[in-house]
Amino acid sequence: MAKKKVKSRQQPQKAKREKPVAAPASGRSPVPMYIGAFVLAVVVGFLINRQSTPPADPGPGSTGQGAGGSGTAEIVAAPELSAEEIHADYAGSESCRDCHEDQFNEWTGSHHQLAERGVSKPLDELAFHPHRTIKHATQTSETKVDNEQFQIVTLGKRDKVEPHAIKRAIGVKPLLQYLVEDKGGRLQAVDLAWDPHKKEWFNVFGDEDRRPGEWGHWTGRGMNWNAMCASCHNTRVLKNYDPIKDTYETKMAEVGVGCESCHGGMKAHVDYQNKHKGDPAKELTDPHFKQFSRDQYTHGCAPCHARRTELTGDYVPGEDFYDHYSLVIPDHTDIFYPDGQVLEEDYEFTSFSSSRMHAGGVRCMDCHNPHSGKLRLQGNLMCMSCHNGANQAMQTAPKIDPIAHSFHKSETEPGGRCVDCHMPLTTYMQRHPRRDHGFTIPDPLLTKQFGIPNACNRCHDDKDTDWALENVEKWYGDKMDRPYRQRAQWVAMAKTNAPGSHLNLINMSNTQTNHLWRAVAVGLMQNFLHEESVREHLLMRITDKHPLVRGTAVLSLEPIASQRDRDGNDTRERAAIRKLLDDPVRKVRIDAAWVLRSTLSTNSPAGRELMRYFTQTGDQPAGRMQQGVFHYDRGRYDLAAESFRQAGLWDTNTAAPHHELAIALSAMQQREKAVEQLRIACAKDPSQAEFRYKLALGLSELNDVRGAARELRATLKIDPAHANAWYNLGLALNQLNQPGEAISALLEAQKHDRVSARAPYARATILAQQKRVEEAREACRLAIKRDPNHQQARILWQQLGGAR
Repeated sequence: MAKKKVKSRQQPQKAKREKPVAAPASGRSPVPMYIGAFVLAVVVGFLINRQSTPPADPGPGSTGQGAGGSGTAEIVAAPELSAEEIHADYAGSESCRDCHEDQFNEWTGSHHQLAERGVSKPLDELAFHPHRTIKHATQTSETKVDNEQFQIVTLGKRDKVEPHAIKRAIGVKPLLQYLVEDKGGRLQAVDLAWDPHKKEWFNVFGDEDRRPGEWGHWTGRGMNWNAMCASCHNTRVLKNYDPIKDTYETKMAEVGVGCESCHGGMKAHVDYQNKHKGDPAKELTDPHFKQFSRDQYTHGCAPCHARRTELTGDYVPGEDFYDHYSLVIPDHTDIFYPDGQVLEEDYEFTSFSSSRMHAGGVRCMDCHNPHSGKLRLQGNLMCMSCHNGANQAMQTAPKIDPIAHSFHKSETEPGGRCVDCHMPLTTYMQRHPRRDHGFTIPDPLLTKQFGIPNACNRCHDDKDTDWALENVEKWYGDKMDRPYRQRAQWVAMAKTNAPGSHLNLINMSNTQTNHLWRAVAVGLMQNFLHEESVREHLLMRITDKHPLVRGTAVLSLEPIASQRDRDGNDTRERAAIRKLLDDPVRKVRIDAAWVLRSTLSTNSPAGRELMRYFTQTGDQPAGRMQQGVFHYDRGRYDLAAESFRQAGLWDTNTAAPHHELAIALSAMQQREKAVEQLRIACAKDPSQAEFRYKLALGLSELNDVRGAARELRATLKIDPAHANAWYNLGLALNQLNQPGEAISALLEAQKHDRVSARAPYARATILAQQKRVEEAREACRLAIKRDPNHQQARILWQQLGGAR
């Protein structure tokens, strides 16, 4: 499988290019997320009680009364054209040969043509004959030929080592993976791969010891070809997943990446040309000829060269990338380094979009022959075609002398090649080195400050960072203190929620001409929504000229825009986002629909697009998790629970489905079962503070206050800045007759949550009980300052002798 994520099996949702998200198209991790069920509230006696979340209005036109057991009652997409109707527009690559012989010959034998193919003796026999034994982690597998059928003998679905017949091959070099048929129309990519250079087998997951039943085992959904491989290894793929039967009927126009993968269905064009053979004007008069712009061609490369989430499952060449995908970008996760360098398997498009090259007008085909996939020029000649000072089309590209610029003697040694410094290599799948397309600048200071790797130490791994920093400062001096460095510092600081970071992000958003970095800035703003300036800026950015920025701004506003005000009316954020349900780009419409999901009409245009998105992602655990959130926020706790339960069955290693299931069960008043699921979640991921916190809330619902206090302390040991945990610990300690410790805990809550009035109000009530009237007044005054409409605080203020 040429594009498979190979990191730890403990995070299977990071596989391939789809980073599952709680909000579609955000690139933001979906779980754990707080969807509300357990709340500890202060009441007159300062007890810990449960506050239920009322069922949300499903909205007009919803279909919320469907079959309760499937978890898909509302997830019904509008009918579309059949695969036969769509593929009728395709003629096949062979039909292009006569008129486009040169391009056809360049494509023949390329990685695109051989992206997927049937197994053949000439191409595959060497991998299977002679018989080979493969040792990987604790397992031993074999390859063999049985009655002229190639087989891999390895640990399979039934937890037995048995032979599996090979159906297809994907990839060319540096590795090939093989596909095995499974029931339900599935093909599965075996994790054992063939290295044609070293002529040896290896496991793409290295020393990991994945087992049957796990999401990331080769028999699991994480290695399912229909969902993870097919669309990029073939032409115009339609996945055709049936969520009721859990089966596939995947169809494609052509096996492999053919001409029409990039040019679209050309049957009408071929027919016209054949009909008018001999007519010298036929090229000019052909009404079916498709002439794409440079950006359209680049958008055609992006779907298979980007880590992204699919929105429709049916990209058509020439259409806007953002009408079909949501791009994963640098955010609070560790998918990218703060300067934009790739960390996880991120492919090329995000980093390329972040670069000055892309901003300066460079596009994929300027460097790569689109038919062969090879570079147009080799070595530094490729870079110097723009950086020679003579390219009239690239006047903004600075003239560079590679030797003087690099301080390395020649291109023949490492460091003398432009790509060594500006396109560092990262190896994925054990054998597949790929160059970073961000064209980043090596900066050892960023390594020293934030652990961001630099190309100097990547190569000179026997030297330390100080050595690299000393040399670049000697060579380049003040040039190192450039906007690139400042931007990376701002992003790194924001990822840790450093004080004042929101001001840097606003500045970055206002000054960045590159749309991707504007999107990064507004995405990182979500943790600073307590700042009025951030909320104002995000409202401005939802009208940004680029859809990636608009959509990201919408999702950043979600925590304050997903709910209506106390009177049931739209907040200003919600009202502004509602206008984007008619945005010209589908990604933005779906983002807006997700944020407004509690009252969204699923029969509205944007509602139908959201439903189509759900059907596209519903064959994976993350998709079912998101459906569960959708159902929960519409008050369908039964459907939410079923979705979360299904996600847990499909992904047995991950804790998040149990956490979310517990919240749904609690909303259904099944408190003991909820606590049971939270214990499972904590056992699967002991590092998650939020799981411990929810377990504490669950125990409080069962009136186990001491147990709740114990788990709240455990939460704070993991995350000392968890404001909700401090708040609830204060309430618990007060109920356990420890008012002094309770007040200290509430002070911590007040410090870490500078917006809510609840901690100062709770502290005021405890102080009042202690007859510490002046301190109680001060706390009450702060609560009212934070929330002038806090009725209980105003009543207490009057009882304490405060002015009306």
